[in-house]
Amino acid sequence: MDTLSEGPARPWLRAYPAGIAWDLPLPPSTLVDVFEDAVARFAERPCLDFMGRRWTYGQVGALVGRAAAGFRRLGAGPGTRIGLCLPNGPHYVVAFFAALRCGATVVNFNPLYVPAELAAQAKDSGTEIMVAPDLEPVLGRVLGQLDHGPVRQVVACPFASALPFPKNLLFRLAKRKAIGRIPAGHPRVLRWAGLLADAPVPQPTPRPEDIAVLQYTGGTTGTPKGAMLSHANLAANLRQVQAWSPQCRPGEERTLAVLPFFHVFALTAVLCSSVGWGAELVMLPRFEPQMLIAALRRTRPTIFHGVPTLFKAVLDHGATREDLASVRICISGGAALPAEVKRAFEAQSGCRLVEGYGLTEASPVCFCNPLEGTPREGSIGLPLPGIRAEIRALDDPQRVLPPGEKGELCVAGPNVMAGYWNRPEETAAAIGPDGFLRTGDVGIMDEDGYVVLVDRIKDLIICSGFNVYPRMIEEALYAHPDVVAATVVGQPDPYRGESPAAFVQVKPGSAATPEALRDFLKTRLSAIEMPRLIEIRPELPRTAVGKLSKKELKAELLQRDGA
Repeated sequence: MDTLSEGPARPWLRAYPAGIAWDLPLPPSTLVDVFEDAVARFAERPCLDFMGRRWTYGQVGALVGRAAAGFRRLGAGPGTRIGLCLPNGPHYVVAFFAALRCGATVVNFNPLYVPAELAAQAKDSGTEIMVAPDLEPVLGRVLGQLDHGPVRQVVACPFASALPFPKNLLFRLAKRKAIGRIPAGHPRVLRWAGLLADAPVPQPTPRPEDIAVLQYTGGTTGTPKGAMLSHANLAANLRQVQAWSPQCRPGEERTLAVLPFFHVFALTAVLCSSVGWGAELVMLPRFEPQMLIAALRRTRPTIFHGVPTLFKAVLDHGATREDLASVRICISGGAALPAEVKRAFEAQSGCRLVEGYGLTEASPVCFCNPLEGTPREGSIGLPLPGIRAEIRALDDPQRVLPPGEKGELCVAGPNVMAGYWNRPEETAAAIGPDGFLRTGDVGIMDEDGYVVLVDRIKDLIICSGFNVYPRMIEEALYAHPDVVAATVVGQPDPYRGESPAAFVQVKPGSAATPEALRDFLKTRLSAIEMPRLIEIRPELPRTAVGKLSKKELKAELLQRDGA
């Protein structure tokens, strides 16, 4: 559907930033086109910096060509799903573009997933090849997928091989217990060097409509499912993000990449957009405040995108005005940006911190506040170029509401997903026949097109910018033999935005305690999913028909926390 066709009024046009065209042409393209264009234009420019080791665009292009040939040797091609269970680093960047180059679809896996979560996503997506670091316990969990399910091949990446000398030697000595053993001679396990053994060969050319990434999300129901993001979706969204930042200088920017690439915000706004600009990516394998501050001092980045907790942590751990002086473009996403965090960061850095908004199903970025001009605190900003936005009635998703009225935010544009993987009914419920995606978020649009979100229809918990699904935690709790009922809701958290809170009913006479339940969950949930609060109660609120009810518990937590 043509997102620029005639339709309802577009109030945001009267407030649109000077020099940015909302009707910017966005012809269908592929991420392979974006990458190869960057390699051709910026071959001698730095592309990646990992802990001080650097690669040019030309060098990364050569590695991608070899890795794509290696994937083809493993039988990958159009229709193959390749899973990446990797932290930020050169292995991720090369594997990502190599998988796309050979025509395959990337499936992102969080390295913190426990075995059951890895298995469920691999089975649902049909992932055949997985790429993982040689770090425990990640490698062990991924190798375990060879025993069941669709995974037929694992590519193991020695973490130390990406580090500069002498850090690579020191890591092998100091972190011996953290390095997993890569099985020697295993026919279904290949070392990274083996993937790169062949010279580049001609590859199939992906089409814009081909699915580039299966990005798992809870959508509007809380059940994880794969959003099918095509090459055209992702290429359009990175162009939309780039258009919103005309201050960027192709071939001259440096992006601090601490947000994990397996998260869709980082995938588009950090990795793909930076490649489109020919920017250098300064990658950190994990968020560690002092490591981040050291990277700021060493590399002097100009672009720094993050989630609110990240910006707060930078301030709390002593980043100075000098540390942040090089940063020129700074966008916060993933969760609501508290006004006090915005003000404090801007005062310390001298750089404007603006809030944006998106969702996995839209590749993900849809709204952002202007990088220049008068800020609007508490707003997610204006629609990006090519994106139409409407507020629709909660009781009738086809009825468009006028400015000032509260309803569900709906969006349409070339960045909206093709649908949910193997879930036609849920796709139809999320995307209407007019092409508008129901976001599940309730908001108000003012007369200038700025939107303020006021509520969330879905029960999804956003913790430090990550989606946490109550149902997954509830199911893990139900695995305990003494648990009768369990309900999980989001609790206000001054650092993470929200944290999971679990309310549990156990069998009469049970000796289960919150501490015992937390120990039980350690092998079933990732750290981000672990409830901050676990309360055992004799009864849990229920509706008139006997279903567990969350609203009373949410209200109680809000009152308790003074929110």
